[in-house]
Parts: sequence; C-alpha cells; structure tokens
Amino acid sequence: MAAITPALITALHTGFRREFQAGQAKAAPIWDRVATAVPSTDAKNTYGWLGQFPQMREWIGDRVVKDMKAHAYEIENKAYEATVGIDRDAIEDDRFGTYGPMFQEMGYAAATQIDLALWPMIKAGDSALAYDGQFFFDTDHPVAANHDGTGAVTSVSNLTAGAAPAWFVLATDRPLKPFIVQQRRAADLITKFNPRDSDQVFMSKRFLWGVDMRFATGFGLWQFAHMSKAALTSDSLFTVIEAMMSVKADGGRPLGVTPNLLVVPPALEAEATKTVKVMMTDGGASNPTYQRLDVLTTPWLA
Repeated sequence: MAAITPALITALHTGFRREFQAGQAKAAPIWDRVATAVPSTDAKNTYGWLGQFPQMREWIGDRVVKDMKAHAYEIENKAYEATVGIDRDAIEDDRFGTYGPMFQEMGYAAATQIDLALWPMIKAGDSALAYDGQFFFDTDHPVAANHDGTGAVTSVSNLTAGAAPAWFVLATDRPLKPFIVQQRRAADLITKFNPRDSDQVFMSKRFLWGVDMRFATGFGLWQFAHMSKAALTSDSLFTVIEAMMSVKADGGRPLGVTPNLLVVPPALEAEATKTVKVMMTDGGASNPTYQRLDVLTTPWLA
C-alpha cells in the first residue's frame, strides 16, 4: 500500500500528463485543412474586415482612399472541460497503470474537440449567419455594384439544393480559409495536489484531474465554400467548380477563387472516388473532374 503524499501525487500527475500527451499525439485533427487559426485574447473577436479589401490600381497621382463597409461579425469563445475522479483507495493500492488508457483517451478527446465543434457547424451552415447577414450557405448573398458596398445588388449563391447528403467544395489555399478557429486557451491537464485540504478527497475520497480549453469556431468568407445536396456526379461537381470560379467581389472584381478540396461524409465516399479519382466514366468517356480536387472524407460529417 502506497502512502499518499504530495510527492506521490506529483509523480502520479506527471505520469498521467505523459499519458494525456501520448493521447494527443495519437489524434489526427483535420480542422486546419479547412479553417484558419486566429488567436484570441478576449472573450470574443470582432471580424469587421470580413467584407473585402479594395482592389489595387495603377498608382497615378495621389492614393485613392475607398471607404469600406464594416461588418460586425463576432465570434464568442466557449469553454470546454472534462473531469475524472480517481478513488483514494485505488491510489493507495498502487493501481496507477489501469488509468493510463483513460488519460490517453482524454488527450485524444482534447485534441479532436475542435473538429467535434467545427464540422457540425459547417454541416448546419445553411441555417447559420455569416458576416453579410445571410446564412453562410445561401442562394442570395448580396454582391454590390461598387467597391464600397453601395449600388445595385446582385444575388449570388453558394448553395445547391437537393435530396442527397450534403457535400462541400472548398478553396483552402488562400491566407483565409472558408472557416475560422478562434483559439483562446489550449487544452491542459490540471489537478489538486494537496491530499489533506481537498474537499473532494475529504467528502468522497476522490482525487480530481481535469482538462479544459477555450476556443470558438465561426465562418470566414462564403465565397470560398459551396454546399451541395445534389447527387454527386462529375456534372454536378463541375457546375459547382465553375460557379465558385466565377464569383466576384463588390465592384465586379474577380476573386480568383480556385476550389481545391471536395469534402464528403462517409456515405458519399464511393461517389467521391468515382467522381474525382477514376479516369474514365462508366461509358468509357474521359472524366472531366478526374484529379481536379483533393478529397477529404470525414466521419465528423456522418
């Protein structure tokens, strides 16, 4: 039987932290393939710059200052936690090793928590607001005739209706990806060390370990993403690619969007493979979307 001392608890915490970090290392988060990481030092960030920057022009005479429309799009950080208690008797009986896998799983869960929050948000993007006041995936995003957001408005769509599971075409090779991950505090494993003064130990003979983190997910530029619920075929994919490449900013400036990623749930993996990774169609013709995009199949969209 081990005597429970501060030194023992410190050693135990060191071992559990090592297991926690091993679990983090085994995780393979994918959120950074579709989202830009933005640091946060407050309760929320305001993204007033999500409209557009003026187009460059040949410098003749003085600079021409264009007043841009500001967007009050805010993303508020959220706190996440997980806490486990280990019975004092288990510690006294030296049953430390049995808890290693649990702390590894805690580390894995912490490393994938952003994905767990981000992908349901993307899936529900046709009912969640973007910076322009429209749903992120919508049929009537306003694009103004003038660079400053004034003038006649044209409606532009980044949503294709249908009855199939949703799939997404994204442009992720720009400095700002279609989605935002706002990072306030990274995950960390903490505990209470004093075996005599802890209320939990006194009342229920449990030592507590917990992990917590703060972050938020949000929407970036809708112009870099398209949701489709049509059947996934070469024709429907090519239509989406063409629509994204044709999107213009306020004032009619081409944005130069080049889609590079097809994101599908597991239910559409076979269709995605057939559409993008097979050179010939069933009829023997050349596949026009062969290797046109990378494919990301994610269980977070299941």
